[in-house]
Parts: sequence; structure tokens; C-alpha cells
Amino acid sequence: MTEELKKAAALKAAEEIRSGMMLGLGTGSTVYYLVQHLGELAAAGLQIHATATSRATEDLARQNGVPLVDIEKVREIDLAIDGVDAIDPAYQAVKGGGGALFREKVIATRAKRVIWIMDERKLMPHLSHVPLPVETAPFGYHFTEKEIKDLGFIPELRTRDGEIFTTDNGNYILDLAGNADMDYRIMAHKLKEITGILETGFFSPICEKIIVGTKNGVIVKTKER
Repeated sequence: MTEELKKAAALKAAEEIRSGMMLGLGTGSTVYYLVQHLGELAAAGLQIHATATSRATEDLARQNGVPLVDIEKVREIDLAIDGVDAIDPAYQAVKGGGGALFREKVIATRAKRVIWIMDERKLMPHLSHVPLPVETAPFGYHFTEKEIKDLGFIPELRTRDGEIFTTDNGNYILDLAGNADMDYRIMAHKLKEITGILETGFFSPICEKIIVGTKNGVIVKTKER
């Protein structure tokens, strides 16, 4: 059922895409369905180009025939579409479960429009119960861990198949467990002041709308300006 909800949200988001657009494609299981559908649209004649937030999404786009442009050659991004790990009623989000949070933030903050897509499990009353990922340099990361602990977080070095997980940038991910009293907006600023942290997985309310797959159909919510 969850996969069906993700797919429904992705297909609804695709309705926002117009010929001639430069797209920013996110990373993760919900975006997977979007990229598959984009391949079908491109094969049917829709003229689009895309830049991706991860090598995994680049590979998926190539497999599905979605034309890619290197981010260094992109002048502007018309629309970025990505998933979230969690989002609160103020449209603040936590992202980075797929390990691409830095590249996701680069593309999202440069896009003219941003849409987050998700299944209904990602809607949260508060973000503080969700681990907050940070991307950190491997060199001296244990010093970075100590400063993170001093802020009240419990950091856990992300691993995959028994090995330290490294991002496409060659960095580590620390997943930070906080407490119910934490305001991630404030804590994200404090974390960015720590030497060694490249970026956090806290995303301010930059999306124009969210598209949510629910058991009762797809819900589209537009952020009030």
C-alpha cells in the first residue's frame, strides 16, 4: 500500500511539468516513481532536461531515458521535485535519509519552484522525534561528534552493509537523535557553526506545495504566502 501511495504522489507531481523545463530531481523511493514516469513522458515527446541530486538518481534517469545536464552547466532550475523524511505543519522538513542532503539543498534553494512529494506517513506534528542527518567531513569527525553531543544530540555514524556510509561528496553522515524540546530550525544554525559539518538535513519552508499520497487519495497542499 505504501508504495502505491508514493507512486500516486509522484504521478500527481508530474502534472506540474511542462515542455521546455529544466527539472531538479531528488533522491529516494518516491522520486523513483517520478523518474520512471518522466522516462515515459520523454519517450512520448515531452521536451525536458533534468539535473539530479545523486548518482543513484542520475543512473535511474539514464536507464529511463531522461535527458540529464551536469549541475555545473545549469543556469536555472524551473522546478525541483523531491521527497522528505518528515514534514511539519509549518512546511519545515527533515531530509537526508538517502544520504544526498547537501546536493538536495543546493538544487532546492536554487530552483524557482519546489514541490515535496510523499506518502502520508511523512506528515508529522513535530520534527524533533525524527533523527536529523548532517553531512560531515571524515577528517577528525570524532571531534565534530563531540561538539554535536555538547549541543544535546546523540549522533550515530551511518553505516551500510557493515561499512561506513559515504556520500557522493565523499563525506560521512551522522544521524542525530534530539529531544522533544528541540527546535530544529534553531539547532540547524548552531550545527552549521561547527567546523566539519558541511550541511544539515533541516529544510526551511521553501516548498510552494506538498503532494501527499493517502489511503483516501492524493492531497495537494499549497503553502500560504
